[in-house]
Amino acid sequence: MGRPGIRELVGRAMIDREFLADLVRDPALVLAEYDLEADERAAIMQAVARTGTRSESERARDLQVAMMKRWAT
Repeated sequence: MGRPGIRELVGRAMIDREFLADLVRDPALVLAEYDLEADERAAIMQAVARTGTRSESERARDLQVAMMKRWAT
């Protein structure tokens, strides 16, 4: 059985606050556990970087919104 993919990552980021905080804090480390396409990985890294100087909780919410817009359909 392979590593989880983008659907699992998005789902977990929506319901697991600790996981989401880890994703915002160190996306490269968290994403290493997932089998993602290059464009999926790039989109998440871009969404995390785009949140800039906002608080960690605001950055987490922004990342959730970006992920939902792209993959939760």
